[in-house]
Amino acid sequence: MDFKKTHIMHIIYRFDTGGLENGVVNLINRLDSQQYQHTIVTLKGYSEVFCQRIETQNVQFFDLAKKDGNDISIFFKLRKLLKQLEPDILHTRNTATLENQLVGWWCRVPYRIHGEHGWDVNDMHGQNKKYQMLRRFMKTYIHKYVALSTEAFDYLRDTIGVCVDDINHICNGVDVDKFTPKQSDPSILPSSFVTDNMLIFGTVGRLAEVKNQTFLLEAFIALTIQFPEHKERLRLIIVGAGVLLEKMQARVIEADLISQVWFAGNRSDVAELMNCMDIFVLPSLAEGISNTILEASASGLPVIATDVGGNPELIANALQKSHLVEVNNVTELTDAMSQYVVSPELIQKNSQLVRKHCVENFSINTMVEKYNELYQTFSN
Repeated sequence: MDFKKTHIMHIIYRFDTGGLENGVVNLINRLDSQQYQHTIVTLKGYSEVFCQRIETQNVQFFDLAKKDGNDISIFFKLRKLLKQLEPDILHTRNTATLENQLVGWWCRVPYRIHGEHGWDVNDMHGQNKKYQMLRRFMKTYIHKYVALSTEAFDYLRDTIGVCVDDINHICNGVDVDKFTPKQSDPSILPSSFVTDNMLIFGTVGRLAEVKNQTFLLEAFIALTIQFPEHKERLRLIIVGAGVLLEKMQARVIEADLISQVWFAGNRSDVAELMNCMDIFVLPSLAEGISNTILEASASGLPVIATDVGGNPELIANALQKSHLVEVNNVTELTDAMSQYVVSPELIQKNSQLVRKHCVENFSINTMVEKYNELYQTFSN
């Protein structure tokens, strides 16, 4: 008798560099490939390079090629795909893919899961009334929810009215073997960027309004002005690509910091780049559970982050007062960064603390076990 794998169809807006997408890669790579079959369906395409991060052979990709604006044709394309593939589980993520659960119900997919990973720039903290109405309507067609943060859990329960028994709080996990403190390799940095006795701040993420890297850049500029005696050794690495790039490059030129700020673009060697950083900064307007915070923490980087979404859940209690800052408060962020200019010995001390906190609380194995339990609930 042949063993039938559980077939999960993951619907994602676009499969490319990003925290949500990286979480899907980690999940698929760690789930038992003899037990699961995966189909990744995108609304707006996928990056062939990013897809190569999936190491297993039990995954297929389809793109619905959604047109800009309202495009109801994707529902009929999805219906055809569902009829053809007959998945056991339909797993959508975030508001952009939520409506596709209706198609899943229409095609009688046995089990339907929706994940709330973080807020969209057009729906900060879930306050958009139209999206609230959509979520309330769609909950009829969803069996289980995954809330990555306590904020998302409370929102689903209190604002959308989802039964607590139908919400699973599953925090992201990080590969603490891949992301681990190692000797830095300066050769991966541009020669024009490297100098003696560098103090390197860094961030990773797509250059989008919601990620708010312009806030970090302004704080870094303020830091160089506040400490002119340290200006030549202060450095900033910004990893990622997106719509903010030209604006930020122009601001760097205006501030005369071309040799001190490196726009690294999208990279496949994030773990190695993090080992070149001293302090990690996440300046987002909104977050769910940030993969990059977890990766930085596992790498032993002290993390300064905005006090939004799930960020406070990821910062060790001992560092929360000094490392969580108000969104767009340049003075507050500059002050948080300046503690490492004034007291560089804090880097090593806090590095050990954040690594220990991450390993003990945010192992990728714990995340995968929880998802496996959720999926197995439906397959048993």
